[in-house]
Amino acid sequence: IEVESADEMPAVESAIKSLVIRRHRLPPNRYDSFQIRNMAEMQAVMAETSQTMSMLLASIAAISLLVGGIGVMNIMLVSVTERTREIGLRKALGARRRDILSQFLIEAVVVSLAGGLAGIVTGWLITLALAHLAGWTVAVSAGSVLLAFFFSAAVGIIFGLWPARQAAAMNPIDALRYE
Repeated sequence: IEVESADEMPAVESAIKSLVIRRHRLPPNRYDSFQIRNMAEMQAVMAETSQTMSMLLASIAAISLLVGGIGVMNIMLVSVTERTREIGLRKALGARRRDILSQFLIEAVVVSLAGGLAGIVTGWLITLALAHLAGWTVAVSAGSVLLAFFFSAAVGIIFGLWPARQAAAMNPIDALRYE
């Protein structure tokens, strides 16, 4: 049944309920033996389900970013440890703290962007494969790709900052003596 406006919905539902009771000759104790549902209720359920799924996906994305960031930080800490003598030599030759910091931050961003690009390509390929296999119509928006790309860069900067600061704070003499 289609109603012209949402304001008429309660009255129409009541009229339908009365009609069903009358047509089926239901006794008063059986009035609750059927239900009348409207699309507004279904839309509300769908909206709630969609919101729950969005929260679930956002939680998974946040955990993935955290794990990826920890991976970038560990890679950068290993890089700083392996290149301690190089850092000491660069500082002894006049490299400023800012130079060392920017070198390792750029490296962290490049590592993150490489991982981000690999993730974007993998996601795009999986989307195309699912669309082909399931017969779905899908589209990968440029906005979502740019958002993923910038989040990848941000993870590199945030999680690469600590190892870069450690490298920049090294004493050149101690770094040159490091074995």
